[in-house]
Amino acid sequence: MTERLAFTNAGRHIVEEDEIKLTSVGVDIGSSTSHLVFSRLEMRQEGTRYVVVRREILNESEILLTPYVDEFTIDVKALGEFINRQYERAGIQRKEVDTGALILTGVAVRRRNARAIGELFASEAGRFVAVSAGDALETTMAAHGSGAVADSAKSGGVLINVDVGGGTSKIAVCAAGRVREVTAIDVGARLIVLDRDGLVTRLEEAGRLFAKAAGLDVAVGRRVDPARLGPMVSLMADRLFEVVSLNHITEQTTGFLRLPPLSYRGRVDAITFSGGVSEFIYGRDGGDFGDLGRLLAEEVKTRAQKLGIPVKEPAAGIRATVIGASQYTIQVSGSTIFVEPVEAVPVRNVPVVVPEFPFNGDEIDQRAVKAAV
Repeated sequence: MTERLAFTNAGRHIVEEDEIKLTSVGVDIGSSTSHLVFSRLEMRQEGTRYVVVRREILNESEILLTPYVDEFTIDVKALGEFINRQYERAGIQRKEVDTGALILTGVAVRRRNARAIGELFASEAGRFVAVSAGDALETTMAAHGSGAVADSAKSGGVLINVDVGGGTSKIAVCAAGRVREVTAIDVGARLIVLDRDGLVTRLEEAGRLFAKAAGLDVAVGRRVDPARLGPMVSLMADRLFEVVSLNHITEQTTGFLRLPPLSYRGRVDAITFSGGVSEFIYGRDGGDFGDLGRLLAEEVKTRAQKLGIPVKEPAAGIRATVIGASQYTIQVSGSTIFVEPVEAVPVRNVPVVVPEFPFNGDEIDQRAVKAAV
């Protein structure tokens, strides 16, 4: 553990460093794809804190279609083998990784063995990789990784980033270099997946509901005519853009929301799309994965044009979340870190809660804090 205190040169302590360099890894285990990004972060001390002055991608992993043992269980062994192969491919050893984050995203976090996946990667993906999961975090990471947050800082405008993935779509309102507000909805390309014979091999609950609303009776193992999926995808796009357009949210859309609806009702200067479906939106992918990706992308493009808001290309598409996890999940202080004894860390799989309590008042009521906790 002692060697981890020397960030840039052997035998030198962090407090002696004006600049430090860290190797970070981001791991995204999504409902449809899984991948990694290795990054190098250069940080410079300003006052009592270190700020990132440069972010560099060292290696982007292959993209794996998230493997499943059955409809409700992700194949942890296959994921372990995949991550091992990506470390070898990148030429990076686990002991060289200083920090990072794993995020179980979308409907993947609902799988019955989601905790087992987290525990696997907490111990296997590098000593300092933090395990996290949740729609709000994923939305924030995607907004950073797509470049929408940085773009809002440079332009001074308000940008909306829409990350359309396999199981969910995440919407972030970005302004002045910060994520102002986020929400997420059960709209994604792999809510239903067909094999080459048109048999349903995967069906999420949201997919079943959208199909039913479109007059389709679907079930795993049942044949579906792909030509009949258009009305279902149109309904999905309706629900998504009811949120993106910042209009009143109907009861139908509320039922698919995974987070509270957006409250922002001001101007929007630009919109960007990230996530797997964005590869179709911007014409970067021509593959067929047996899902709704291509159809959903066409619906998204049509509705985006009707918004009258400029659509900008993101800095990253399908890799936005994992880049965000690799490059935007670390803060370093030069004056407030103290651990004794040092052998007490790392500590893994620690439950974390965020008490809902305002700390911006002149006085803090100890009883109210206690009650919130």
